[in-house]
Amino acid sequence: MENKDIQIATVGGGCFWCTEAVFQEIKGVLKVVSGYSGGNVPGHPTYREVCSGLTGHAEVIQITFDADIISYQEILIIFMTTHDPTTLNRQGADRGTQYRSVIYYHNDEQKEIAEVVSKEVAPFYENPIVTEISPLATFYEAEKEHQDYYARNQSQGYCSFVITPKLSKLRKLHADKLK
Repeated sequence: MENKDIQIATVGGGCFWCTEAVFQEIKGVLKVVSGYSGGNVPGHPTYREVCSGLTGHAEVIQITFDADIISYQEILIIFMTTHDPTTLNRQGADRGTQYRSVIYYHNDEQKEIAEVVSKEVAPFYENPIVTEISPLATFYEAEKEHQDYYARNQSQGYCSFVITPKLSKLRKLHADKLK
């Protein structure tokens, strides 16, 4: 059996339905799970609680990937170029701390890479990068209905008007990274 370099990245770039759909198309990504992280209340939060903005959690995804196919740095470059890392607590019409741009690192190496990528992409944006870079404390998997959301609901309004254009941008900017 072949040893693979399987790693995990945890990021939040607005609604997790959007970021999940983006990373499900990337070569080397084995699994994408929508969830919540970064909150300040005990217990497993619900979608409704997180959407209230009162728990402090961000909508995030956890990406399991084969680092022999795609690096953590490449994952972060795709992340930073498929959402707006310059808007504080907002992506498009989605507003609130639960929609903040965030990279939750799993170790010191990921932290260093996140800081480097953030600086590398900064010149491509008119406004300063506001992406939070913090250690991952706990990841809570979102409810089943939030997993594979775009794949199951492509004709739904939000998907058509928000996610489909993000996927078009991904396909244009990162065609060489697609499955």
